[in-house]
Amino acid sequence: MALFKAKKEAVKPGEWYYCLKHHTAEEGMVCAGRNRMGPYTSRQAAEHAMETAEERNEEWDARD
Repeated sequence: MALFKAKKEAVKPGEWYYCLKHHTAEEGMVCAGRNRMGPYTSRQAAEHAMETAEERNEEWDARD
């Protein structure tokens, strides 16, 4: 008997995530949270998640 029940994450239609494991955009919470970036408002935004992260990192590094 399990002491704790697994928390089921809410899925909102139209939320896209970038899967770091599969390197793909996925609608909804398909893969584990540790492998996801997002949510994003569109598939295209999720597909460009790594570029967006790189741009933000460069901006933050420039501030330091």
